Amino acid sequence: MHYRAYLLAAALSALASALPASAAETVKIGVIYPLSGNAASAGNSAKDAIELGAEIVNGVYPELKGSALAGAAGLANLGGAKVELLNADHQGNPSVGQSQTLRLITQEKVAAMLGAYHSSVALTATAVAERYGVPFLVADSVALNITQRGFKWIFRSGPIAPDFAKAYTSFLSELRKAGRKVDSIAVVNENTDYGTSVAASIVDAADKTGIKVAAQIPYNANSSDVSGQVLQLKQLAPDAVIFISYTADTILYFKTLKNLDYTPPMIIGDDAGFSDPSFIPSVGELAQGAMNRSAWDLGKPGGNSYKVNELFKKKTGRDLDDTSARWMQGFLVLADAINRAGSTDPAKIQKALQDTDLKPDQLMIGYRGVKFDETGQNTLSATYLIQLQGKEYKSVWPEDRATAKLIWPMTGWRK
Repeated sequence: MHYRAYLLAAALSALASALPASAAETVKIGVIYPLSGNAASAGNSAKDAIELGAEIVNGVYPELKGSALAGAAGLANLGGAKVELLNADHQGNPSVGQSQTLRLITQEKVAAMLGAYHSSVALTATAVAERYGVPFLVADSVALNITQRGFKWIFRSGPIAPDFAKAYTSFLSELRKAGRKVDSIAVVNENTDYGTSVAASIVDAADKTGIKVAAQIPYNANSSDVSGQVLQLKQLAPDAVIFISYTADTILYFKTLKNLDYTPPMIIGDDAGFSDPSFIPSVGELAQGAMNRSAWDLGKPGGNSYKVNELFKKKTGRDLDDTSARWMQGFLVLADAINRAGSTDPAKIQKALQDTDLKPDQLMIGYRGVKFDETGQNTLSATYLIQLQGKEYKSVWPEDRATAKLIWPMTGWRK
């Protein structure tokens, strides 16, 4: 009798594990961000966006048309199960990101992972997820090699370094054809995986389009003095400077530019520090006319982007920025895949991610869709250029997406 009871219990346990989660259960998703350190502002803004994303998935938001997750409370294909976020701070440190990912996978038993802002952290964290066979959705880290290692459990929803490089060089080439002076550029990059990868892609794209790179200037993102780099730029006098920098160093550069009385004709920021919520309040008056890349645009009233931004503004008192919007979109892509999988089985979530085919009207950001190739990279991601005019960024390129006219040269702090 005891043996029969044991067999019955074992059978029921096996059956339960094969069934979708019940409404009483939650689906754990581990998320790692830089909640402290020199990118804490961006990390906490991303956390706000992810938490709103979870509220949208767990609640009922029928006004968000097109999204399969907005009209039902919870994940419908898992019996209405709610998403539970397990947040962790990686401090911008690759080894901390690695250990936090290991903890979330092995101890917290998360169904999937999301992260990580710093590309250097994403590289170590995704390696852990790959080793344990747990899906990891990279929402915003852009270094090319994250999805170039032959991994099968790693997916990235946003654009990558070559996409940005193509956008920058296409924009500058168009200006040159229109009669603007664009004879040379300089690239200034922080020297971790993020800055190095994007800088290499820009130099390569510039070479292919015949734009001279007067200098590539790497630096340490934790530097307390960038006077030497700014003086080098001032001597070279390039027609445009592309900065690949995090928050603290971006702010430091603009203060140093003013102190040394130098404003290049154009500054293009590679998102990151330029999209951080603290950038405009800190140095917006010094950076008038600075460009930035973005896949995020408020859009017209009534659209999903506008409605989601209104929800975010109600929750936080501020608008979404490109970084936080890409984080939210990445989370929603992952949640959609888990729902379509109808299971917390990692292999089924992996298969659902591989089968993802989201259309533009199903998104809350300006991608052409979401469809992953064999490397895990979204082939339909996109990026545009915006310009700081007054206290906000306005879309200026490409022309069919522009909401304002380009100001060239930039004015900086000179009114």
